[in-house]
Formats: sequence, structure tokens, C-alpha cells
Amino acid sequence: MNAGRPITEEDLQAYVDGALDAGRRAEIEDYLARHAEAAQRVATYTLQRAALREALAPIVDAPVPDSLNLARLIEARRDRQARAWAGPWRNLAAAVLLLVVGGAGGWSMHGMAAKAPLSGVNALTQEAMDNYRVYAADSLRPVEMRAGEEQQLLQWVSKRLDRPVAVPDLSASGYRFMGGRLIATAHGAGAMFFYDDAGGNRIAMMVRPMTVDMDAPMSEHRQETAGQMVGGVTWSNQGMGYSLVADAPPQALHPLADEARRQIRAKI
Repeated sequence: MNAGRPITEEDLQAYVDGALDAGRRAEIEDYLARHAEAAQRVATYTLQRAALREALAPIVDAPVPDSLNLARLIEARRDRQARAWAGPWRNLAAAVLLLVVGGAGGWSMHGMAAKAPLSGVNALTQEAMDNYRVYAADSLRPVEMRAGEEQQLLQWVSKRLDRPVAVPDLSASGYRFMGGRLIATAHGAGAMFFYDDAGGNRIAMMVRPMTVDMDAPMSEHRQETAGQMVGGVTWSNQGMGYSLVADAPPQALHPLADEARRQIRAKI
């Protein structure tokens, strides 16, 4: 009856599981009838299968738990893989973001620091130096009103600044009063008075009302721009700021500034 096909262990297992077609099942039964040892092994398989079926009978018909659902298992695995990839990339992205934000913040702060406007006596000093560079070099008309118009000049300036203004006499130090002019600043109108000595060297004193540093002691400043050095001594008194500037070291200007402050206090 055996057609020559060998009987394998897989055939015996399939026989126990009832998975063979009728022809192959008949071949197995014929084989078992002639081989007692194989028949005994198949009988053992059959008993084990029956015992296992009986043990699992209570849960055979129970629904599959969600945790063992194949679709959920596949989805969970994908999530784990995504998180595994996302971790390093998320950390990298965070690091890049910190660099960008840090860099942008640092550059922003750099810009703020570079563009921070001056205020108080520092602003006054800068304004005095800038105007000195513009007008002191003007050989024809450094002033709008000359020394012979001092009283009219003081009335004009005092009215525009809404404060009484005085002009110190520095002739004892060798400087002749030339006259003055109104100037515009980022902190309102100001005035600049010019003096020169016998050698044609010019110094100037700028005055304007202060909203910051209403009363400040004298401070020396020195600045070189485009090869031109300008020194200055700046102070404020009762809301009025003063800055004496010249093409000279601030230490050389300090005695003149002391004398100018003394006379202004006496006159106003």
C-alpha cells in the first residue's frame, strides 16, 4: 500500500494533529500497523495532545487580550523604533536649537551693546567732541555771534536753553573769547563757546541742560578719531552740563575747566 514515499516524523506529527488527507492517513495507519515502536510513540503523542487541549480548554474561546493583539504588537514595535530614532535626533535638534538661540541671543546682545545710546555726562562729552571737530576747524565762521555780541549771544542762548547761561573769562590763561553758536544734539539744544590763544589754538566749552547726571563731578575724556585726538573735561551742576574740549590732553585742560566752573558758579 505504501507507494514508496518514506514515513517521516513530520508525517507522524501531522497524523496526530489530523492534518493529513485521506490517502496519506491510510498510508500512515498501514505503517503503524507494521511498526510497533512508531505506533507506541504516536499513541504517546496523542495522549499529550489530548492533555494539552484539556488544559487550555478554558482559554481557547476567550478573546485575545489587547496586549497580545498582533496589530497592536506591530504598532508598539514601530513606536519603540521611532522613539529609539527620535531620542538621538531630538537631542541633536535641541543642541542645534540651543546653539541657534544662544548665537542669536549673543549676537543680539552684541548689537545692543554696540548700539547702546550714551547718556548723561558721557553723551555730553561725545556731543562736545563731535561739534568741536566740526566747528573748530572752520577758519571762516566757527561761531554765529562774535565776542562783540556777547550780551546778545547770552540772551539768545539762555532763551533757547530756557536756562541762564554764563561765559567764563579765560583771558588770564591766555585764551581770548571768540563768540558762540547754538548746536543741536540728541538731547536737545545746546550751545558752544569758542576761545583761541595767540597761536591760533582753539578750545570750546559746550553747555546744555541735563536730564541724567544732573550734578556730576569733573571727569576727563580723551578720544582719537581719524587721526585727530580730542581731549575733554566734563561736569554738571544743578541740571546744566558743561564740557571743555580741545585738541589737547584732558590733563592740560583740567586747570581751565576748574577756572571756568569757578566763574560760572559765581555768575549764576
